[in-house]
Amino acid sequence: MGLQERGGTALIRLYLERRSDLVRFFTMRLRSVAAAEDLVQDIYVRLSGLDQPTEIQNPMAYLYRLGSNLMLDRLRGERRTAHRDGAWLDSQTTRIGTEEISAEPSAEAAVAARQRLALLTAAIAELNPQTQRVFRMHKFEGLSHPEVAAALGISRSAVEKHMMAALKHLLGRLP
Repeated sequence: MGLQERGGTALIRLYLERRSDLVRFFTMRLRSVAAAEDLVQDIYVRLSGLDQPTEIQNPMAYLYRLGSNLMLDRLRGERRTAHRDGAWLDSQTTRIGTEEISAEPSAEAAVAARQRLALLTAAIAELNPQTQRVFRMHKFEGLSHPEVAAALGISRSAVEKHMMAALKHLLGRLP
């Protein structure tokens, strides 16, 4: 007995009549009523998207096959997601025995680091402009004392004095 009606209307009617059977069938396979309900709803969405006349020899088998294909697609997607998430977690953590140790600092350590950075930034801003330039070029840009001296047109001794003044000031301001 074939099924031929415009736009999957007969399939939707059959789906509505047998919806509870579909939910039971997929609940057994997925071991979750909620997952089965979602899957059966996806079947309806697919059926409602059919707009060309279709000849289906066994409509009930078609509904179960459609649901099985959707279930397999969902399970493959979940497997890919789990693999991707596992790979990310492995890249972000270290294992010692069965314990996972995160490479990320704790929330408290992150807050403390931000506070220290704010104090350091404020202390640097308190330096006179020339000492700030020398400090930034040496510590942040990685230039040597002779390179800083050449760039600013001052003596190496002046660079050393600026650095000593900057470090003394920072040590006095930071805990």
